[in-house]
Amino acid sequence: MATQYQVVLYGASGYTGKLTAWKLATRGIPFIAAGRNAERLQAEMAKIPELKGHDYQCVGVGHDRASLAELFKGKQVVLNVVGPFMQLGEPVVQAALDAGCHYFDTTGETDWMLYLQKEYAAAFERKELALCPANSYMWTEGAIAAEIALETPGIDSLDLLYYGDSQISVASTMSFLRMCTKPMYYLKGGELVQWPWATAYDVSVPGVHRILKAMPWGGAGEPVWYHRDSRVKNCQVLFSLGNQDMMMAVFGVLQQFEQEHRNLDAAAQEQVTNAIGQQITQVEPPRETPEVHRALVSCQARGNTQSVSVIIRGSCAYSQTGVFGAEAAMRVLGKQLKGVGFGSSARILGARQLLAAQAAEGYLSYDIKQQ
Repeated sequence: MATQYQVVLYGASGYTGKLTAWKLATRGIPFIAAGRNAERLQAEMAKIPELKGHDYQCVGVGHDRASLAELFKGKQVVLNVVGPFMQLGEPVVQAALDAGCHYFDTTGETDWMLYLQKEYAAAFERKELALCPANSYMWTEGAIAAEIALETPGIDSLDLLYYGDSQISVASTMSFLRMCTKPMYYLKGGELVQWPWATAYDVSVPGVHRILKAMPWGGAGEPVWYHRDSRVKNCQVLFSLGNQDMMMAVFGVLQQFEQEHRNLDAAAQEQVTNAIGQQITQVEPPRETPEVHRALVSCQARGNTQSVSVIIRGSCAYSQTGVFGAEAAMRVLGKQLKGVGFGSSARILGARQLLAAQAAEGYLSYDIKQQ
């Protein structure tokens, strides 16, 4: 009997898509690997050793609402890894809604998250469907740390830092450049406040003796998640790289953008950031290795008299993103969602559950200290 596939991995042939396919296979979840080019899909899926003998199907589909909705019909969940999302994501969201599918993506783009919240949150909630952008290392791991900190009564302020030595994929490079040239926000007194353009900040990273430079890196998803959450008044997120030469090179690109391209219209700005991104990262990197590609998330949380420190030490941020995608599919199929509508994976899938899933695969450990 033919498999009745319930999971669609859209954009499966890309870097993050292949990692998500790997993690779906290790959980024994059959899936449709979808994209615009069926031949490329088949070639890229054949490169994944973990898919040997696994049940999946490659399907070419047009990148339009009607074609995607037809593919999604009868399925339960869509995992969208096609970015930049503000440029390419809306037909996928519309099609998921039309077909009655839960939707998860791997964006890092704050403007995309805010757009989904404004335009689609109510419709997904009415249909009791999850609308979960940024189901990825950035900005899920920080939300996990934040949710753990918020377990302590009275905590209302979150100071988050991402730090890593990860390589960057082609699509991610284009996404992070565009999101760093769009308004970036932190949460102050319950309101979103814009960060200054192209500004670097000094940070102290747990376990690192040097003072490093960091940036808002798109403003991050956590201020969006907590904007309308009565528990949180203040939330800011910065990002730093162990490779400070690369960090300052990115900072230089953003300063140049401000000087030369800020006056362009939105469409022209998108063309500029796409072109710069394609110059910076021209080929997909190999799979990460834990000995080299290490990462850390620090959440320093405060209340009036309470403070909590949550440190997540890990590796292989892109592989962790694959785990988040596979966990989303598994929990949808197992009817284990903790919520619907617009929200973070930490809320919809469960912060402690996601933390345990990553730890079980050896990707992280964590420390929680109340002070």
